[in-house]
Amino acid sequence: MNKYETVFILTPVLSDAQMKEAVDKFKTFLTDNGAEIVNEENWGLRKLAYPIQKKSTGFYCLIEFNADPQLIKKLEVAYRRDEKVIRFLTFRLDKYAAEYAEKRRNLRAAKLNANTTENKEA
Repeated sequence: MNKYETVFILTPVLSDAQMKEAVDKFKTFLTDNGAEIVNEENWGLRKLAYPIQKKSTGFYCLIEFNADPQLIKKLEVAYRRDEKVIRFLTFRLDKYAAEYAEKRRNLRAAKLNANTTENKEA
């Protein structure tokens, strides 16, 4: 099994419930096909670098997972079939990228823990 990271952009006209539903759809697709989800990050609504389908913003989502290489083609077909997805990128992480991703996850978790600790004390 290889380590992969996929980022996809959903159309900005979706409600929060529709956006979460679309993300859950791809997560269940991955797990149903034997992938192990390592990390998921919703980056929220962000401005695009250039207009795509006459839209200047989109909901960004990142999913890190471990899977067999045959699953990637199926995943990308699922992205193409879904009207809500306006762009996607999936790539295999080499050992250096995997180490960086783990450091980034740990740093993010430490920040979240620090914030929750501060909120409890206040």
